Formats: sequence, C-alpha cells, structure tokens
Amino acid sequence: MSERNEALLLEDIVDAISKIFLYTAGMNFEQYNSNEMVQDAVERNFEIVGEAASHIGDAFKKRFPEIDWRLLKDFRNVIIHRYFDVRQEILWNAKEFELADLREKLKDLLSQL
Repeated sequence: MSERNEALLLEDIVDAISKIFLYTAGMNFEQYNSNEMVQDAVERNFEIVGEAASHIGDAFKKRFPEIDWRLLKDFRNVIIHRYFDVRQEILWNAKEFELADLREKLKDLLSQL
C-alpha cells in the first residue's frame, strides 16, 4: 500500500484524467496523432492513472468493484513495458469512450469518503 491514502490516490487519478482532456481539447485524432508532445503528455497521465490505481488497497478495491482497478493497472503496464509499441488509437479511444465516465465515478467515490 502507498503512503498516500485512497482519497489522495483517487484525486491523483482524477487530476491525471483532467490533464488528458486539457491536453487534447479541441483536437481530433489526426491532430493528436501528429503531435508527439501531446502524445507524450497523454501517455504520462495514463501511466499516473495506472500507478495510482495499483497503490490502492485491496480492501478499498473490493468495496468499489464497479471500477475495473485491474484494467487501469494493466493499461499502465502496457504503456510502460511496451512503450515502443503503444498504439495511439487505443489511447485516443480510451480517452474518447472511457475516461469521462471513469472520472465521474471516481468523483462520486471521493464524495463518499
């Protein structure tokens, strides 16, 4: 378990997701895909999401099974360990179709703590 408590870790995840949206605001996939600096920033914040999720305790994760904690950690591991083979389409689609819902669920969890 991390020295940071679950509330701080959840805030880290919410902040990282917010940064992903900030860095890609107004972009379509083609613009994102041609901007290495934005790709690097997005990848880094996905790493933070997964790293923070991996430090959340098992008891907490069991209390909130509606979050796929394992997927968050595994997604981070793919980015870190397969950095040379990261498909930007996957990151973009995760941002487009998953992150807004995840951020809202985590904000809801934070309000329950």
